[in-house]
Amino acid sequence: MEYVTRILNGVAEKNPGEPAFYQAVHEVLSSIAPVLERDSRYEKWGILERMVEPERQFIFRVPWVDDQNRVQVNRGFRVQFNNAIGPYKGGVRLHPSVNLDIMKFLGFEQCFKNALTGLPMGGGKGGSDFDPKGKSDMEIMRFCQSFITTLYKYIGPHHDVPAGDIGTGEREIGYMFGHFKRITSHFDNVLTGKGLTYGGSYVRTEATGYGLVYLVDHILQTKGRSMEGMTVTVSGSGNVAIFAVEKAQQLGGKVVTMSDSTGFIHDREGVDLDAVKEIKLKNHARLSEYTKYRPRAEYHTGRGAFLVPCDMALPCATQNELTEAEAKALADGGCRIVAEGANMPCTPGAVALFNARGVLFVPGKAANAGGVATSGLEMSQNAIRYNWDFEKVDQRLQRIMQSIYDQISSAAEEYGMPDNYMAGANIASFLKISEAMLAQGVC
Repeated sequence: MEYVTRILNGVAEKNPGEPAFYQAVHEVLSSIAPVLERDSRYEKWGILERMVEPERQFIFRVPWVDDQNRVQVNRGFRVQFNNAIGPYKGGVRLHPSVNLDIMKFLGFEQCFKNALTGLPMGGGKGGSDFDPKGKSDMEIMRFCQSFITTLYKYIGPHHDVPAGDIGTGEREIGYMFGHFKRITSHFDNVLTGKGLTYGGSYVRTEATGYGLVYLVDHILQTKGRSMEGMTVTVSGSGNVAIFAVEKAQQLGGKVVTMSDSTGFIHDREGVDLDAVKEIKLKNHARLSEYTKYRPRAEYHTGRGAFLVPCDMALPCATQNELTEAEAKALADGGCRIVAEGANMPCTPGAVALFNARGVLFVPGKAANAGGVATSGLEMSQNAIRYNWDFEKVDQRLQRIMQSIYDQISSAAEEYGMPDNYMAGANIASFLKISEAMLAQGVC
Protein backbone atom coordinates (compact mmCIF):
# COMPACT_ATOMS: atom_id res chain seq x y z
CA MET A 1 0.00 0.00 0.00
CA GLU A 2 1.03 3.61 -0.58
CA TYR A 3 1.55 4.40 3.13
CA VAL A 4 4.00 1.53 3.60
CA THR A 5 5.85 2.37 0.39
CA ARG A 6 6.21 6.00 1.45
CA ILE A 7 7.63 5.05 4.85
CA LEU A 8 10.05 2.50 3.38
CA ASN A 9 11.30 5.06 0.87
CA GLY A 10 11.80 7.53 3.70
CA VAL A 11 13.75 5.00 5.76
CA ALA A 12 16.03 4.25 2.81
CA GLU A 13 16.59 7.96 2.17
CA LYS A 14 17.22 8.91 5.80
CA ASN A 15 19.41 5.92 6.62
CA PRO A 16 21.78 5.38 3.67
CA GLY A 17 24.30 2.60 4.06
CA GLU A 18 22.25 0.79 6.72
CA PRO A 19 21.03 -2.39 4.98
CA ALA A 20 20.39 -4.43 8.14
CA PHE A 21 18.15 -1.75 9.61
CA TYR A 22 16.26 -1.35 6.34
CA GLN A 23 15.84 -5.13 6.05
CA ALA A 24 14.32 -5.32 9.55
CA VAL A 25 11.94 -2.43 8.85
CA HIS A 26 10.92 -3.85 5.48
CA GLU A 27 10.20 -7.27 6.99
CA VAL A 28 7.82 -5.79 9.58
CA LEU A 29 6.09 -3.22 7.40
CA SER A 30 5.51 -5.62 4.52
CA SER A 31 3.59 -7.90 6.92
CA ILE A 32 1.29 -5.34 8.52
CA ALA A 33 -0.31 -3.76 5.43
CA PRO A 34 -3.61 -5.61 6.12
CA VAL A 35 -3.72 -4.07 9.60
CA LEU A 36 -3.12 -0.58 8.26
CA GLU A 37 -5.86 -1.02 5.67
CA ARG A 38 -8.41 -1.89 8.37
CA ASP A 39 -7.73 1.13 10.58
CA SER A 40 -6.94 4.62 9.31
CA ARG A 41 -5.81 5.80 12.75
CA TYR A 42 -2.30 4.45 12.22
CA GLU A 43 -1.66 6.71 9.25
CA LYS A 44 -3.56 9.66 10.71
CA TRP A 45 -1.43 9.61 13.87
CA GLY A 46 1.86 8.91 12.11
CA ILE A 47 2.46 5.61 13.87
CA LEU A 48 4.85 4.20 11.27
CA GLU A 49 6.74 7.48 10.96
CA ARG A 50 7.40 7.41 14.71
CA MET A 51 7.94 3.69 14.96
CA VAL A 52 10.84 3.60 12.47
CA GLU A 53 12.66 6.53 14.08
CA PRO A 54 14.63 5.85 17.30
CA GLU A 55 13.53 8.05 20.16
CA ARG A 56 17.21 8.77 20.82
CA GLN A 57 20.61 7.30 20.00
CA PHE A 58 24.06 7.81 21.45
CA ILE A 59 27.51 7.30 19.97
CA PHE A 60 30.37 7.82 22.37
CA ARG A 61 34.09 7.33 22.82
CA VAL A 62 35.29 4.49 25.05
CA PRO A 63 38.97 4.97 25.97
CA TRP A 64 40.74 2.29 28.00
CA VAL A 65 44.29 1.16 28.80
CA ASP A 66 45.57 -2.26 27.74
CA ASP A 67 48.04 -4.45 29.64
CA GLN A 68 50.97 -2.81 27.83
CA ASN A 69 49.84 0.60 29.15
CA ARG A 70 48.76 1.72 25.69
CA VAL A 71 45.62 3.79 25.32
CA GLN A 72 42.97 2.11 23.17
CA VAL A 73 39.80 3.79 21.89
CA ASN A 74 36.59 2.06 20.88
CA ARG A 75 33.20 3.38 19.86
CA GLY A 76 30.18 2.82 22.08
CA PHE A 77 26.50 2.89 21.09
CA ARG A 78 23.07 2.93 22.70
CA VAL A 79 19.89 3.16 20.66
CA GLN A 80 16.72 3.76 22.68
CA PHE A 81 14.09 2.91 20.11
CA ASN A 82 10.63 2.84 21.66
CA ASN A 83 9.33 2.94 25.24
CA ALA A 84 5.58 2.94 24.58
CA ILE A 85 5.01 -0.20 26.67
CA GLY A 86 7.85 0.02 29.17
CA PRO A 87 11.49 1.00 29.81
CA TYR A 88 13.89 0.43 26.95
CA LYS A 89 15.26 -3.11 27.14
CA GLY A 90 17.93 -4.74 25.05
CA GLY A 91 21.40 -6.22 25.19
CA VAL A 92 24.91 -4.84 24.96
CA ARG A 93 26.84 -6.45 22.10
CA LEU A 94 30.65 -6.43 22.16
CA HIS A 95 31.95 -7.43 18.74
CA PRO A 96 34.07 -5.86 15.98
CA SER A 97 31.05 -5.88 13.64
CA VAL A 98 29.09 -3.47 15.83
CA ASN A 99 28.10 -0.22 14.12
CA LEU A 100 25.08 2.08 14.09
CA ASP A 101 23.32 0.03 11.40
CA ILE A 102 23.51 -3.14 13.49
CA MET A 103 22.41 -1.31 16.65
CA LYS A 104 19.37 0.20 14.92
CA PHE A 105 18.40 -3.11 13.35
CA LEU A 106 18.64 -4.91 16.69
CA GLY A 107 16.91 -2.09 18.60
CA PHE A 108 14.00 -2.01 16.14
CA GLU A 109 13.65 -5.80 16.26
CA GLN A 110 13.78 -5.71 20.07
CA CYS A 111 10.68 -3.52 20.27
CA PHE A 112 8.53 -6.21 18.64
CA LYS A 113 10.19 -9.12 20.40
CA ASN A 114 9.67 -7.55 23.81
CA ALA A 115 6.04 -6.79 23.03
CA LEU A 116 5.38 -10.48 22.37
CA THR A 117 6.63 -11.51 25.82
CA GLY A 118 3.66 -9.82 27.47
CA LEU A 119 6.02 -8.03 29.85
CA PRO A 120 6.19 -4.21 30.14
CA MET A 121 9.41 -3.64 28.20
CA GLY A 122 10.23 -1.25 25.39
CA GLY A 123 12.99 -1.80 22.85
CA GLY A 124 16.62 -0.70 22.73
CA LYS A 125 20.10 -1.98 21.98
CA GLY A 126 23.69 -1.05 22.65
CA GLY A 127 27.24 -2.19 22.31
CA SER A 128 30.71 -1.45 21.10
CA ASP A 129 33.16 -2.52 18.40
CA PHE A 130 35.41 -3.77 21.22
CA ASP A 131 36.42 -7.42 20.83
CA PRO A 132 36.69 -9.32 24.16
CA LYS A 133 38.42 -12.26 22.46
CA GLY A 134 42.09 -12.46 23.37
CA LYS A 135 41.78 -9.80 26.06
CA SER A 136 42.78 -10.33 29.68
CA ASP A 137 40.27 -10.03 32.51
CA MET A 138 41.87 -6.74 33.54
CA GLU A 139 41.59 -5.32 30.02
CA ILE A 140 37.94 -6.34 29.83
CA MET A 141 37.28 -4.81 33.24
CA ARG A 142 38.92 -1.51 32.25
CA PHE A 143 36.91 -1.39 29.02
CA CYS A 144 33.61 -2.17 30.79
CA GLN A 145 34.27 0.50 33.42
CA SER A 146 34.99 3.09 30.75
CA PHE A 147 31.89 2.05 28.80
CA ILE A 148 29.63 2.48 31.83
CA THR A 149 31.29 5.77 32.84
CA THR A 150 29.53 7.34 29.85
CA LEU A 151 26.46 5.10 29.57
CA TYR A 152 25.37 5.28 33.23
CA LYS A 153 23.84 8.74 32.69
CA TYR A 154 21.31 7.35 30.22
CA ILE A 155 20.17 4.11 31.87
CA GLY A 156 18.16 3.15 34.94
CA PRO A 157 15.52 0.70 36.21
CA HIS A 158 12.62 2.88 35.03
CA HIS A 159 14.31 4.19 31.91
CA ASP A 160 16.65 1.75 30.14
CA VAL A 161 17.82 -1.66 31.36
CA PRO A 162 20.66 -3.16 29.27
CA ALA A 163 21.51 -6.86 29.28
CA GLY A 164 24.04 -9.31 27.89
CA ASP A 165 24.45 -10.24 24.25
CA ILE A 166 27.22 -11.49 21.97
CA GLY A 167 30.52 -10.88 23.75
CA THR A 168 28.78 -9.73 26.93
CA GLY A 169 28.36 -12.50 29.46
CA GLU A 170 28.13 -12.65 33.23
CA ARG A 171 31.73 -11.44 33.63
CA GLU A 172 31.19 -8.30 31.56
CA ILE A 173 27.80 -7.56 33.15
CA GLY A 174 29.44 -7.92 36.57
CA TYR A 175 32.14 -5.38 35.75
CA MET A 176 29.56 -2.96 34.34
CA PHE A 177 27.22 -3.35 37.28
CA GLY A 178 29.99 -2.94 39.83
CA HIS A 179 31.17 0.29 38.24
CA PHE A 180 27.62 1.63 37.91
CA LYS A 181 27.10 0.97 41.61
CA ARG A 182 30.41 2.61 42.49
CA ILE A 183 29.79 5.88 40.64
CA THR A 184 26.09 6.21 41.52
CA SER A 185 26.01 4.65 45.02
CA HIS A 186 22.81 2.89 43.90
CA PHE A 187 22.15 -0.85 43.92
CA ASP A 188 19.60 -0.52 41.12
CA ASN A 189 17.94 -2.99 38.79
CA VAL A 190 19.88 -1.39 35.95
CA LEU A 191 21.37 -4.43 34.20
CA THR A 192 20.13 -7.98 33.69
CA GLY A 193 22.17 -11.11 33.21
CA LYS A 194 23.76 -10.56 36.60
CA GLY A 195 25.29 -13.32 38.69
CA LEU A 196 23.03 -15.20 41.09
CA THR A 197 24.85 -13.77 44.12
CA TYR A 198 23.83 -10.18 43.39
CA GLY A 199 20.37 -10.24 41.81
CA GLY A 200 20.61 -12.51 38.78
CA SER A 201 17.94 -15.00 37.80
CA TYR A 202 18.03 -18.73 37.36
CA VAL A 203 17.53 -19.92 33.76
CA ARG A 204 18.87 -16.67 32.24
CA THR A 205 21.87 -18.45 30.71
CA GLU A 206 19.69 -21.19 29.25
CA ALA A 207 16.65 -19.06 28.45
CA THR A 208 17.08 -18.17 24.78
CA GLY A 209 17.98 -21.71 23.72
CA TYR A 210 15.39 -23.33 25.95
CA GLY A 211 12.69 -20.86 24.89
CA LEU A 212 13.42 -21.52 21.23
CA VAL A 213 12.85 -25.24 21.66
CA TYR A 214 9.81 -24.78 23.93
CA LEU A 215 8.12 -22.74 21.21
CA VAL A 216 9.00 -25.19 18.45
CA ASP A 217 7.84 -28.13 20.56
CA HIS A 218 4.53 -26.39 21.22
CA ILE A 219 4.03 -25.80 17.49
CA LEU A 220 4.74 -29.47 16.81
CA GLN A 221 2.25 -30.53 19.47
CA THR A 222 -0.48 -28.43 17.83
CA LYS A 223 0.25 -30.35 14.63
CA GLY A 224 -0.02 -33.70 16.43
CA ARG A 225 3.74 -34.28 16.31
CA SER A 226 6.71 -34.18 18.68
CA MET A 227 10.46 -33.68 18.54
CA GLU A 228 11.07 -37.35 19.35
CA GLY A 229 13.27 -38.90 16.68
CA MET A 230 13.70 -35.70 14.67
CA THR A 231 17.06 -34.90 13.08
CA VAL A 232 18.03 -31.33 13.93
CA THR A 233 20.72 -29.06 12.47
CA VAL A 234 21.96 -26.15 14.58
CA SER A 235 24.35 -23.32 13.77
CA GLY A 236 26.41 -21.54 16.39
CA SER A 237 28.07 -22.80 19.55
CA GLY A 238 27.44 -20.04 22.06
CA ASN A 239 24.92 -20.11 24.89
CA VAL A 240 21.88 -19.98 22.59
CA ALA A 241 23.03 -22.90 20.45
CA ILE A 242 24.34 -24.97 23.35
CA PHE A 243 21.14 -24.78 25.37
CA ALA A 244 18.92 -25.20 22.32
CA VAL A 245 20.82 -28.44 21.66
CA GLU A 246 20.47 -29.45 25.31
CA LYS A 247 16.69 -28.98 25.36
CA ALA A 248 16.20 -30.53 21.92
CA GLN A 249 18.10 -33.63 23.05
CA GLN A 250 16.05 -33.80 26.25
CA LEU A 251 12.89 -33.82 24.12
CA GLY A 252 14.15 -36.66 21.93
CA GLY A 253 15.69 -34.80 19.00
CA LYS A 254 18.99 -35.85 17.44
CA VAL A 255 21.17 -32.81 16.82
CA VAL A 256 23.79 -33.52 14.16
CA THR A 257 25.49 -30.16 13.49
CA MET A 258 26.90 -27.15 15.34
CA SER A 259 29.24 -24.44 14.08
CA ASP A 260 31.54 -21.59 14.94
CA SER A 261 33.19 -18.84 12.91
CA THR A 262 35.72 -21.21 11.35
CA GLY A 263 33.63 -24.27 10.46
CA PHE A 264 31.06 -26.84 11.56
CA ILE A 265 30.84 -30.32 13.01
CA HIS A 266 28.66 -33.09 11.58
CA ASP A 267 28.08 -35.94 14.00
CA ARG A 268 25.68 -38.47 12.50
CA GLU A 269 25.30 -40.23 15.86
CA GLY A 270 24.22 -37.03 17.57
CA VAL A 271 26.29 -34.21 19.02
CA ASP A 272 28.10 -34.95 22.28
CA LEU A 273 27.05 -31.82 24.13
CA ASP A 274 29.37 -32.44 27.09
CA ALA A 275 32.29 -32.31 24.66
CA VAL A 276 31.02 -29.09 23.11
CA LYS A 277 30.56 -27.48 26.53
CA GLU A 278 34.09 -28.40 27.52
CA ILE A 279 35.49 -27.05 24.25
CA LYS A 280 33.49 -23.81 24.12
CA LEU A 281 32.54 -22.91 27.70
CA LYS A 282 35.51 -24.27 29.63
CA ASN A 283 38.43 -24.14 27.20
CA HIS A 284 37.16 -21.34 24.91
CA ALA A 285 38.59 -23.26 21.96
CA ARG A 286 37.43 -23.94 18.39
CA LEU A 287 34.98 -26.65 17.39
CA SER A 288 37.76 -28.24 15.33
CA GLU A 289 38.76 -29.81 18.67
CA TYR A 290 35.54 -31.85 18.65
CA THR A 291 36.96 -34.75 16.62
CA LYS A 292 39.42 -35.42 19.44
CA TYR A 293 36.40 -36.35 21.56
CA ARG A 294 34.42 -38.03 18.78
CA PRO A 295 36.84 -39.39 16.13
CA ARG A 296 33.99 -40.63 13.93
CA ALA A 297 32.50 -37.15 13.64
CA GLU A 298 33.39 -34.82 10.77
CA TYR A 299 34.73 -31.28 11.00
CA HIS A 300 34.47 -29.04 7.94
CA THR A 301 35.97 -25.58 7.57
CA GLY A 302 33.71 -22.85 6.30
CA ARG A 303 29.94 -22.93 5.90
CA GLY A 304 27.73 -25.95 5.40
CA ALA A 305 25.82 -26.81 8.59
CA PHE A 306 22.52 -26.29 6.75
CA LEU A 307 23.48 -28.42 3.77
CA VAL A 308 23.05 -31.50 5.98
CA PRO A 309 19.60 -33.15 5.55
CA CYS A 310 17.34 -32.71 8.58
CA ASP A 311 13.78 -32.48 9.82
CA MET A 312 14.32 -29.20 11.66
CA ALA A 313 16.85 -26.34 11.46
CA LEU A 314 17.69 -23.91 14.27
CA PRO A 315 19.99 -21.08 13.10
CA CYS A 316 21.51 -19.69 16.31
CA ALA A 317 24.58 -17.75 15.18
CA THR A 318 24.14 -14.31 13.62
CA GLN A 319 22.16 -12.21 11.15
CA ASN A 320 21.81 -13.25 7.50
CA GLU A 321 23.76 -16.49 7.96
CA LEU A 322 21.21 -18.77 6.25
CA THR A 323 21.05 -18.00 2.52
CA GLU A 324 18.47 -18.82 -0.13
CA ALA A 325 20.72 -21.57 -1.50
CA GLU A 326 20.94 -23.17 1.95
CA ALA A 327 17.18 -22.77 2.38
CA LYS A 328 16.68 -24.70 -0.86
CA ALA A 329 19.04 -27.43 0.37
CA LEU A 330 17.05 -27.67 3.61
CA ALA A 331 13.72 -27.89 1.80
CA ASP A 332 15.09 -30.44 -0.68
CA GLY A 333 16.48 -32.48 2.21
CA GLY A 334 13.11 -32.81 3.92
CA CYS A 335 13.30 -30.01 6.51
CA ARG A 336 9.81 -29.06 7.65
CA ILE A 337 10.38 -26.38 10.29
CA VAL A 338 12.96 -23.61 10.70
CA ALA A 339 13.03 -21.47 13.85
CA GLU A 340 15.43 -18.58 14.37
CA GLY A 341 17.48 -18.70 17.55
CA ALA A 342 19.45 -15.62 16.49
CA ASN A 343 18.25 -12.19 15.35
CA MET A 344 17.27 -12.32 11.66
CA PRO A 345 19.66 -15.16 10.70
CA CYS A 346 17.66 -16.01 7.56
CA THR A 347 17.97 -13.77 4.51
CA PRO A 348 14.78 -12.47 2.86
CA GLY A 349 15.37 -14.88 -0.01
CA ALA A 350 15.58 -17.80 2.40
CA VAL A 351 12.35 -16.80 4.12
CA ALA A 352 10.56 -16.43 0.80
CA LEU A 353 11.71 -19.89 -0.24
CA PHE A 354 10.54 -21.46 3.02
CA ASN A 355 7.11 -19.91 2.53
CA ALA A 356 6.94 -21.04 -1.09
CA ARG A 357 7.96 -24.60 -0.22
CA GLY A 358 5.63 -25.00 2.76
CA VAL A 359 8.40 -25.07 5.38
CA LEU A 360 7.10 -23.71 8.68
CA PHE A 361 9.17 -20.64 9.55
CA VAL A 362 9.29 -19.01 12.99
CA PRO A 363 11.04 -15.59 13.10
CA GLY A 364 13.52 -14.65 15.80
CA LYS A 365 11.30 -11.97 17.33
CA ALA A 366 9.07 -14.85 18.47
CA ALA A 367 11.41 -17.84 18.65
CA ASN A 368 14.32 -16.27 20.51
CA ALA A 369 12.28 -14.10 22.87
CA GLY A 370 12.98 -16.42 25.80
CA GLY A 371 16.18 -14.59 26.71
CA VAL A 372 14.64 -11.16 27.07
CA ALA A 373 11.57 -12.70 28.72
CA THR A 374 13.76 -14.13 31.46
CA SER A 375 15.56 -10.79 31.71
CA GLY A 376 12.14 -9.29 32.36
CA LEU A 377 11.57 -11.91 35.04
CA GLU A 378 14.92 -10.92 36.55
CA MET A 379 13.69 -7.32 36.70
CA SER A 380 10.53 -8.50 38.47
CA GLN A 381 12.52 -10.48 41.03
CA ASN A 382 14.82 -7.50 41.65
CA ALA A 383 11.81 -5.23 42.17
CA ILE A 384 10.45 -7.42 44.96
CA ARG A 385 13.93 -8.27 46.34
CA TYR A 386 13.37 -11.98 45.93
CA ASN A 387 14.77 -14.89 43.91
CA TRP A 388 12.61 -17.62 42.39
CA ASP A 389 14.07 -21.10 42.06
CA PHE A 390 15.04 -22.67 38.72
CA GLU A 391 11.80 -24.61 38.35
CA LYS A 392 9.57 -21.57 38.86
CA VAL A 393 11.45 -19.43 36.35
CA ASP A 394 11.52 -22.29 33.85
CA GLN A 395 7.77 -22.79 34.22
CA ARG A 396 7.16 -19.10 33.62
CA LEU A 397 9.41 -19.20 30.57
CA GLN A 398 7.40 -22.12 29.18
CA ARG A 399 4.14 -20.23 29.73
CA ILE A 400 5.53 -17.13 28.02
CA MET A 401 6.65 -19.12 24.98
CA GLN A 402 3.23 -20.79 24.77
CA SER A 403 1.61 -17.36 24.99
CA ILE A 404 3.82 -16.13 22.15
CA TYR A 405 2.64 -19.03 20.00
CA ASP A 406 -0.99 -18.24 20.86
CA GLN A 407 -0.51 -14.58 19.89
CA ILE A 408 1.26 -15.14 16.58
CA SER A 409 -0.99 -18.01 15.56
CA SER A 410 -4.18 -16.07 16.34
CA ALA A 411 -2.98 -12.95 14.52
CA ALA A 412 -2.04 -14.97 11.44
CA GLU A 413 -5.44 -16.69 11.46
CA GLU A 414 -7.34 -13.44 11.92
CA TYR A 415 -5.71 -11.89 8.88
CA GLY A 416 -6.15 -14.94 6.68
CA MET A 417 -2.56 -16.23 6.81
CA PRO A 418 -2.68 -19.45 8.86
CA ASP A 419 0.73 -20.84 9.83
CA ASN A 420 2.46 -17.67 8.58
CA TYR A 421 4.23 -17.10 11.87
CA MET A 422 6.32 -14.21 10.57
CA ALA A 423 3.22 -12.23 9.63
CA GLY A 424 1.55 -13.28 12.88
CA ALA A 425 4.51 -12.15 14.99
CA ASN A 426 4.76 -8.80 13.22
CA ILE A 427 1.03 -8.12 13.40
CA ALA A 428 0.57 -9.16 17.05
CA SER A 429 3.52 -7.10 18.27
CA PHE A 430 2.66 -4.11 16.07
CA LEU A 431 -0.87 -4.00 17.43
CA LYS A 432 0.35 -3.94 21.03
CA ILE A 433 2.94 -1.21 20.49
CA SER A 434 0.75 0.93 18.23
CA GLU A 435 -2.24 0.81 20.57
CA ALA A 436 0.00 2.04 23.40
CA MET A 437 1.33 4.82 21.18
CA LEU A 438 -2.17 5.88 20.17
CA ALA A 439 -3.27 5.99 23.79
CA GLN A 440 -0.35 8.23 24.77
CA GLY A 441 -0.77 10.83 22.00
CA VAL A 442 2.00 12.25 19.85
CA CYS A 443 5.19 11.83 21.85
